[in-house]
Amino acid sequence: MSGSSEEDLAAAWGAALEDEAAPEVAGAPPADAARVLNQAEIDSLLGFDSGPSSDAAQSGIERIISSGLVAYERLPMLEIVFDRLVRLMSTTLRNFTSDNVEVSIDAMTSLRFGDYLNSIPLPAMLAVFKAEEWDNYGLIVVDSSLIYSVVDVLLGGRRGTAAMRIEGRPYTTIERTLVERLIGVVLGDLRAAFEPLCPVEFRFERLEVNPRFAAISRLSNAAVLTRMRVDMEDRGGRIEVLLPYATLEPVRELLLQQFMGERFGRDSIWETHLAEELRQTEVALDVVLDEQTMPLQQMLELKVGDRITLSSPPGAPVRLRCGEVALFEGQLGRRENRLAVRIERDRFRALPSEEAA
Repeated sequence: MSGSSEEDLAAAWGAALEDEAAPEVAGAPPADAARVLNQAEIDSLLGFDSGPSSDAAQSGIERIISSGLVAYERLPMLEIVFDRLVRLMSTTLRNFTSDNVEVSIDAMTSLRFGDYLNSIPLPAMLAVFKAEEWDNYGLIVVDSSLIYSVVDVLLGGRRGTAAMRIEGRPYTTIERTLVERLIGVVLGDLRAAFEPLCPVEFRFERLEVNPRFAAISRLSNAAVLTRMRVDMEDRGGRIEVLLPYATLEPVRELLLQQFMGERFGRDSIWETHLAEELRQTEVALDVVLDEQTMPLQQMLELKVGDRITLSSPPGAPVRLRCGEVALFEGQLGRRENRLAVRIERDRFRALPSEEAA
């Protein structure tokens, strides 16, 4: 009897649990709301998947970090300028080193100036130069590999062997002098690269080895960084040119062009049509016989029939005006029972000195 009662009680409990679970299946289960994510789901949410990541599909923490970065505008013409710089440097560095030199652009990015100073691999040489016409500064960074390669090439090192590096010591006077000559060649090519766009002179200021002493802009300011690779057979290194956006501000409109000589906000077809319509516009000309100055009280006392005596004698020249602009001078006469004016002088194109006379 007791066994059957326990079985009946268990069956009743089972039926009750099934009745409670039925509405949860039909609707949103409240138990899932408190479910804890496992490690795989957390990694997928934060973008730490084990698979290869792509820039097009960012997620989680990558989007959170990238949202704090500043999206700087692209300068299409600046890319053309640096492409021209690479071609010029390939020729000038061959003449400078008497060796086979290949120059290529690795990357061209926008970043904050402070972030770049913290990312410079040391030891390196930082050349500060000034753009005279723009009244601001730029930075050229030569890494250690290129420094020793240039020194080895210019001082007659053997070809086919890698340049010897001696790390942990300051750069000697000879090395600094040779790098200054290299910087002078690069600045000359940079001036020639900008010349078709706008004339500018880049003047070498100083050479630093500590990034803290090469602070040419605020750490939070935006800058354009161009990384170039210089290969001399089995030797070479990197040259990085950094231009703050404040330096490029005077020529920003030119650098926003898609191609050389582009004109913004102008349409030659519309300009021609507007000029043709303006030539057909009707304007009113006023013939001014004389001008007088009189008190307001005297003008208020004028009545019908009063006469105003003109001070200009008969035959005196009269002026033709359009609004307040004097256009012509002429003689007043009569033609076929109508008053007429014969134009004798162009006042619109007269010099200020002639008008004063």
